[in-house]
Amino acid sequence: MKQRLVFPCQKVGLICVDAISCRQVLLHSFLLFAFVLSPVAGAVDISEQLHRPLNNSVGRESRDEADSLLRIGQQEYASGYADKTIASCLRALELYHSIGDLKAQGLTYNLLAKAYVQLGSSKEAEDAFRRGLAIARDTKDFQSQIFVLNNIGTFLLQKGEFAAAGKTVEDALTIAHGVKNIEGEGLSLSNLGLVSARLGDYNKAIKLYENALTFRRQTGDAIGEANTLNNLGDAYLASGNYQDTIATYGEAMRTAKTNRDRTNQLRAIDGLVTAHTAVGRYERAFDLLEQRLALAKELQNLREELKSFESYAQLYKQQGNYLTARNFYERAIILARTLQDSRQEVELRDQLTKMLQRK
Repeated sequence: MKQRLVFPCQKVGLICVDAISCRQVLLHSFLLFAFVLSPVAGAVDISEQLHRPLNNSVGRESRDEADSLLRIGQQEYASGYADKTIASCLRALELYHSIGDLKAQGLTYNLLAKAYVQLGSSKEAEDAFRRGLAIARDTKDFQSQIFVLNNIGTFLLQKGEFAAAGKTVEDALTIAHGVKNIEGEGLSLSNLGLVSARLGDYNKAIKLYENALTFRRQTGDAIGEANTLNNLGDAYLASGNYQDTIATYGEAMRTAKTNRDRTNQLRAIDGLVTAHTAVGRYERAFDLLEQRLALAKELQNLREELKSFESYAQLYKQQGNYLTARNFYERAIILARTLQDSRQEVELRDQLTKMLQRK
């Protein structure tokens, strides 16, 4: 089993303030999503990494419970439940600490950091990342160093520290190249592409993503491949190349669907909706939104249902169908209230009010 430490895009604006076009405004949320949702960890078989012989049954029981909590935390994170992920990780950390397993603690800190990022708890996230890196260095675990440095790099990118982010990911790439870690090279190149995209150099980003795909396909890293394909789709979209945008997102969606990678599948659908809408293919956009909503309901993920309703509302609004758009905004508002997300509820009400005023 491969552990994936995914940064919840992961959402950060990717638009240069001195040259904002309509297309760039349209792209803003999706480039942000690209950053936030980038997988930033490598191939870690939890069973192989964590199970070591212990001298007593209590220790074995603690390890089994900790391993189970970590797996549950990964599943909770993949399903978008960051608060539950944090609770599982903190309990797992207690148990790993009690049996003195540093490597397992490092893995858990990385997942914990991602969950804090998803909740917007930057201070806690940075502390967890730094603890994970310290453990990787203490144990001379080069693979973990590669992936934690990538985590930190994308975290710095989120904070707008572009130079520091690029330097950190370059350090990860240097280590990966030195120890011939192909997966680490693919990941680092993909994240360097994100740095270039944030700086508005989409041609450079495209080249980095294409290079990253070569490495990711060598390792059979389907989730990493889907993520980089989504990144590449974002770059094509930003450069106005809609033909390659649609082809690339389509490949990402198929790859993610085959591997039941719901995060990248949803992200690819969002990219395709944006691209098809941009070229006036509204019928295809609605078909994709129907798939998105069905998937969100299958996952029983209310937040993704909310995003689907909001996307429906925006698409109907763009077509001038304000009555149907209002219906979807109201449905999204109800879910925001159910999720006790007051900020999202206020934003949705503001969008609805502005639409009605224009009407």
